[in-house]
Amino acid sequence: MVKVTAGHDALGDFAPKFAELNDDVLFGEVWSREDDLSLRDRSLITVTTLIASGITDSSLKFHMENAKRNGITAEEMAEAITHIAFYAGWPKAWAAFYLAKEVYSD
Repeated sequence: MVKVTAGHDALGDFAPKFAELNDDVLFGEVWSREDDLSLRDRSLITVTTLIASGITDSSLKFHMENAKRNGITAEEMAEAITHIAFYAGWPKAWAAFYLAKEVYSD
């Protein structure tokens, strides 16, 4: 099971139920269903969804880092973003590429 405490750490005192749902349900239960969909696939889907939604902030960077840990190579990420650009928008792809370059710079 994936164990994340970001919600509890950031919002546990202010929004405890949201923190619980974030950490225990989303990242705990949903992300741990690897028999149904691999972490690698979940990462690629999540990155794609965030880019398509125009969310190119620290959450996209976090999920790109997660995708890297889950086996998505720099070349695959670049290809995915290029493909996404035609469906989600060129400016969104540009923003995503800046984050991807940072994540895959090592």
